[in-house]
Amino acid sequence: MKQTLIERLTAYAKIDTQSDLSNEVCPSTDGQWELARMLVAELHTIGMKDVHIDDYGYVMASLASNTEKDVPVIGFLAHLDTATDFTGTNVRPQLVKNYDGSEIVLNKEKSIILEPNKFPNLQNYIGHTLITTDGNTLLGADNKAGIAEIMTALEFLIANPEIKHGKIRIAFTPDEEIGRGPHKFDVEKFGASFAYTVDGGPIGELQYESFNAASAEVIFHGNNVHPGTAKNKMTNSMKLAMNFHDEIPLSQAPEHTAGYEGFYHLLSMDGDVEKTTLHYIIRDFDQQKFENKKKHIRWVAEGMQRKFGKNTVELVIKDQYYNMREKIEPVKEIVDVAFSVMTSLEITPIVEPIRGGTDGSQLSYKGLPTPNLFTGGENFHSKYEFISVENMEKATNVIVGIVKKFEENA
Repeated sequence: MKQTLIERLTAYAKIDTQSDLSNEVCPSTDGQWELARMLVAELHTIGMKDVHIDDYGYVMASLASNTEKDVPVIGFLAHLDTATDFTGTNVRPQLVKNYDGSEIVLNKEKSIILEPNKFPNLQNYIGHTLITTDGNTLLGADNKAGIAEIMTALEFLIANPEIKHGKIRIAFTPDEEIGRGPHKFDVEKFGASFAYTVDGGPIGELQYESFNAASAEVIFHGNNVHPGTAKNKMTNSMKLAMNFHDEIPLSQAPEHTAGYEGFYHLLSMDGDVEKTTLHYIIRDFDQQKFENKKKHIRWVAEGMQRKFGKNTVELVIKDQYYNMREKIEPVKEIVDVAFSVMTSLEITPIVEPIRGGTDGSQLSYKGLPTPNLFTGGENFHSKYEFISVENMEKATNVIVGIVKKFEENA
């Protein structure tokens, strides 16, 4: 199984599937189509049924029930795209066998090193086989490890028909990293009673709480005049943007928050004297605190409009998704089953909120309760991303264990 997981993740990772927020088409990049079509062929090869890819790049397939018991239809999902935070072009995965706890040189030429003193969690992986980047790109284990684990679990179930299970549905979705993963997902067609995204990080993660999330675009309009004759005429939009950002609480930035603390995150900034644009994401687990954060952004913008003129500042806030806990708690047995399976496999469940996005947030509000399972990866969205093959195997076993458990409990 380990070699199969290595081969799958390596093959998937080499396809550039970064999503593109500026493109409204779904999927937003051609690489996602390439991976989706590869997976369709692979699903046919391993023996899955009802294999289908729709006009938006959503891949779905089924494994029929092999039990006479009335077992609910279970879904497993992962996403095709990789993050926009760091390049995913020309990914070259590297294999570190029997990791000994020392520094891992990702790129000797550029002196890019995965150092235990900077990443102390590396000590948890002594003796493991690790898949890393070459220091030039992200790895894309988020979420191609999830795809590999789902594929390998289904292939294992097909090869071992003595393992009884109900009907299983799987789906691979586009554009999760830019918040659009469930936008065109057909929940009715998928036909599952509930599902699990296999999109978490380190071993044991089991998540059914997510942020409430919004985006904020703030555009500042200045007036560019030759600096030699600019007195009382020039308005520098970049300085307006700096004034705006100074009103965002520094203590509520991602680098200063953890656990259930929310944040404002300045995602990008682009501008010159004439026009500057700031892109924020706003996150909080608590609904009222979430609303207060949006209210604060509006208050700052309105204050600047009063001071510098109404047309000086434009603000657009869009809600992206909400805390899925509200939709999962009524069916919390789906979390309890996953907890039980992990425990039986001697994996310590880490039940914690997701400090990030997952398709499950939106899908839960579309009628498909969807908690999140670990993949085994660390340092997602960066050149220091890596994953343990042993923990990928355990993630695969958890998927198999969940379908077995539901059949046993039926």
